[in-house]
Amino acid sequence: MSKVEDFLSKQEEQEIIEAIRTAELNTSGEIRVHIEKTSGLDAFNRALEVFHYLKMDNTKEQNGVLIYVAIKDRTFVIYGDKGINDSVPNDFWDSTKDLIQMHFKNGNFKQGLVEGVLKAGKELEKHFPWVHGDKNELSDDISKG
Repeated sequence: MSKVEDFLSKQEEQEIIEAIRTAELNTSGEIRVHIEKTSGLDAFNRALEVFHYLKMDNTKEQNGVLIYVAIKDRTFVIYGDKGINDSVPNDFWDSTKDLIQMHFKNGNFKQGLVEGVLKAGKELEKHFPWVHGDKNELSDDISKG
């Protein structure tokens, strides 16, 4: 499977979007999922490019989290902005990556993304709780490259 359109069904995409909305309910943090066929370069560097392209580095509290997936390369990256990286425990991103990877290895791509999003949301909630007046700064839709 290497086509972006075949990676997730429309229903699965909607379930991931709902997970993003649920994860963001109680936090000012922002979570995005980006899926593309191949990174074309080092996946981490490509995730960083996408992070900037999606303007995730413009959040007020530097608390954006991107889950980047390169299908053909069979890789993904979780990239958190400075605010969230300075706040989470040292092993948080590794444990989140392990959770997603466990599902991906079994072909459960939607479940891996949903659980990764919800786990990131819980951690964002601890460090960046929603306060009156917070607004959703970024789209919840899955972006594709």
